[in-house]
Amino acid sequence: MSPISLPFLGSFFLFYLQTIVAQSLTSTGGTFMLGNLPYYVPATPYTTISAQGFPRLRGVNGLAPVTVVSATAGSDNIRGLASIVRDFAADDVWNTAFLEGRIRLAHTLLTIGSPEGSYAALPAALPGIESPTIGVPSRLYYTRTASKPLAGVRLGIKDIYDIAGVKTGDGNRAVYGFYPPKTANSVPVQRLVDAGAILVGKMKTSQFANGERATADWVDYHSPFNPRGDGYQDPSSSSSGPGAAAGSYPWLDLTLGSDTGGSIRGPSQVQGLFGNRPTHGLVELTGTMPLAPELDTAGFLCRDPTIWKAAGIALYANLPFYTDYPTAIQTINFPTSATSEASNLTLSFLSRLQAFLNAKAPTPLNLTTSWAASKPASAPSSLTALLDLTYPVLISKQQTRLVRDPFFAAYAAVYDGRKPFVDPAPLVRWAFGDSLPDSALAEAQANKTVFMDWFNANILVNDSRTCSQSLLLYASTPSAQYRNLYKEPPTVPFGFSTSRISVFAEVPDVVVPIGQSGYQSNITEHAEVLPVTVDILAAKGCDGMLFNLIEELAAAGIVSMTQAGRTIAGGEILLKRGMIGL
Repeated sequence: MSPISLPFLGSFFLFYLQTIVAQSLTSTGGTFMLGNLPYYVPATPYTTISAQGFPRLRGVNGLAPVTVVSATAGSDNIRGLASIVRDFAADDVWNTAFLEGRIRLAHTLLTIGSPEGSYAALPAALPGIESPTIGVPSRLYYTRTASKPLAGVRLGIKDIYDIAGVKTGDGNRAVYGFYPPKTANSVPVQRLVDAGAILVGKMKTSQFANGERATADWVDYHSPFNPRGDGYQDPSSSSSGPGAAAGSYPWLDLTLGSDTGGSIRGPSQVQGLFGNRPTHGLVELTGTMPLAPELDTAGFLCRDPTIWKAAGIALYANLPFYTDYPTAIQTINFPTSATSEASNLTLSFLSRLQAFLNAKAPTPLNLTTSWAASKPASAPSSLTALLDLTYPVLISKQQTRLVRDPFFAAYAAVYDGRKPFVDPAPLVRWAFGDSLPDSALAEAQANKTVFMDWFNANILVNDSRTCSQSLLLYASTPSAQYRNLYKEPPTVPFGFSTSRISVFAEVPDVVVPIGQSGYQSNITEHAEVLPVTVDILAAKGCDGMLFNLIEELAAAGIVSMTQAGRTIAGGEILLKRGMIGL
């Protein structure tokens, strides 16, 4: 589980010395040890220099370590050079062995980029490590600007988003093996790349983005390991890799996940991350595997609320950012007294939020009562009657039509009518969809619209000054979810719950980590801790207001950036397992 980062080098640190090579050989790059650290050097050099003018420059296999800075003659500039080198020490890729070349060239630093905007799997590995290695570029290459607000931000991508030059597997081995590499980035990925984000790898998803529990539901691939607590807690799904990796690796800044029924919020809650399910439709999802287009959204899992906001600005174009905030707070399924460590943290956060907003006393929301009092005349008498089948119908009918059927047909045409393997969870859901008439899809869509229109007109209403007349909060109480327990087989996800409010109403729902509470682990037989989080919902289209609010709460010390490791405050992960989530 140790963070095995393999720094990716370009002309900034290593120069190819001009040599004659055998034309019949094709290099894919290689790994080198420098200063007791492993580095990957790509096959194509960004530039070359002749060694003849630099007799003190000694290389190995045509390579030499060099630090290149922009400088001119003069003692003041030499002293400035020393200051620059001292600043380099803060970078997690550079090390002092790069000073051995002792060359100063008047060149600006060169940015590492992908040739023609395409990517490829890293053809490198470290001795004794079976897990994948990740090429991590130095942050010294990049400077954030207004046009590149994410310059140098290291980004991991859930494996349902297309990346040019790389295969999309959707968590299924047959899909990965059957289809060729993609020729273009998905729209969300391209927007982030355009903003300067640096793609460092793809991350595991539960199969076809359906909900799966570790370990038995995951057959094609092993479920990522949640680093928190005893290291054997379920990472949640389906953005399992993005959540586990963001919780594990300090060198990874941001991950892109997706949320259809909770797939960003669940992993964010159990790993103590800032996560967001955005207003539905904020970003086009071309180049993204669908579960149900009516519900699918793209969002982030992140430890730093400042990077989180910057990523939101880049991904959700033309998002309005309000600086005035609602002074009304609603709560749902919220603790009423501090009977546990978690409930004490939750109520304390609510009190501090109320004071920050100068808000009135929070109002408990009872959706059942509210629905009965103001529902449309023709609607069913209960929300359960309206929505019990809505989610499973939408995801099963849509994914069988958009993903399964074309894949199965193409696979059968090549392999003599054979079917590919699929994990149990997607099969159960698809079979449910197959058992229903086609008319069930239109009925589910209509029921979702009925709830959305009612909720947005009565519960979270837009406001011209604060975007949303109120905020709606619900708490996530941490509990041990051991991945080594045998559970019942996967079932159809019937029902309506608090976490599905934003799914059906199309409103933003953000996860905010507020602390951690203890539990007695039956793995370590020791007291461990798990994250405590609160979800905040606002009216449709008020994502920018929520990003601003969380950033200001962080500046006020009400919420804090979380750390990678065993707890949200950091700490060594108990059982290191190489590259988690990748």
